[in-house]
Order: sequence, then C-alpha cells, then structure tokens
Amino acid sequence: MMDDSDEAIIQLTERRRRHLPAAERERLIVEGATRFFAKHGFEGQTRELARGLGITHSAIFRYFPTKEALVDRVYEHVYVSRWDSGWTGLIRDRSLAFEDRLLRFYGDYAARVFDYDWVRIFVFSGLKGYDIAPRYLATVRDELILPIAEEVRHNLALPAVADVPLTEREVEAVWALHGKVFYLAIRKFVYGGVIPSDLTQTIADDVRVFLGGMPELVRSIPELGAKR
Repeated sequence: MMDDSDEAIIQLTERRRRHLPAAERERLIVEGATRFFAKHGFEGQTRELARGLGITHSAIFRYFPTKEALVDRVYEHVYVSRWDSGWTGLIRDRSLAFEDRLLRFYGDYAARVFDYDWVRIFVFSGLKGYDIAPRYLATVRDELILPIAEEVRHNLALPAVADVPLTEREVEAVWALHGKVFYLAIRKFVYGGVIPSDLTQTIADDVRVFLGGMPELVRSIPELGAKR
C-alpha cells in the first residue's frame, strides 16, 4: 500500500512528465511496461506498473484504455521492431551456399532475440493466453520455417513444393532446428542456466547436424518418391 508521501512523489513526477511530448510519455510507458511484464509476467497489475514508473494509474489509461492495448503495444515494441524483413530473402538467396545462408541467418536471429525482455515476455504470454506467442510463431512459420523447408528441397534436388506440397515431417524437422537454437535463450533467461558466451560454434554445430540428417529423413518420405 502507498502512504501519503508515496502518493505525493508520484503526483510530483507525473506533473514533471506532463511537460514531455505525448510521444515521449507513451514511449516511457511502453518501455516500462516491457521491463515490468518481463520481470513479473502478465499477472502484474497496471497499478503496480504505474507506481514503478512514478506516474498515476490514470496516466497509463490516457494512452492505453485497456491492459490488452498496452500488451499489444509491447508486442510491437519488442517483437515487430526486431524483425528483419530481409531474413526471408537471405534464406532464399541461392547465390550463397545453403549452409552459409542458415549460419548467417541464425547468427543474426540470435543476436536480436537473445534478450531478457524478449524471451521472458514470450514465455509469459504463452502461459497466460495472450496472443503474443501465437502471432509471432505464425510469422516465424510463414517467413522462416516454410522457406527453409523449401530450400532444403532445392538443396537436395527434390521435387519443388509447387509439385509436391511440403510434408509435416519436413516442416517439423525445420521447427526442431529453430527450437534448438531458441532453447539456448530459454536456458539463459528463464532457467538461469549458463550458455556459451559466443554462440557461433554452437549454431554452426546445430545447422550442420540438421543438414547432415535431412537426406536420410527425406529418403523415408513416400510423398517424395523415396525408395525404402
């Protein structure tokens, strides 16, 4: 509970922040909400968030009429802003060796998403039923997983996806690679585990294991005309 002195400090801080441009005040709220949700999860109350920011509760709702609206803005701040629209093009760039494309992509991806706020908000949102994780994973599937699976086909001189649709096993194999890389971040930021300080070799090992195993996997898929 706040006492009179706490309330006075909040009111004073709020008066000072009123002199900031509206866009700057909104930015401060979003950044504060990001840190708050990453630490406390989505069960944390916006009233506690306001106290931590040193503003009144009503100040938050001048910009975000509901908690869901604030969460949606956090999604844009944490996830949309870090997404590189060039990743799909890199994956499909056949002027480069396929292994090199995967190494470059996952190196860049890890550099962007291996972040305390990013990882913990992602996990908390899935546990509490917010749509952050499903929205993000839908983008990952369409712009990363399926293109990688298609490039596996091309790399192994298999039928094009236009002729034989991707099978569930092919898609799941790519998800397994992606999940293996992302689990390093889970170990660090959720479980507090120790991971290599330089992920270059670890990612290279994961990619090479994936590429080494795919020929055997596709040979066992009947839809690709594989011989048993």
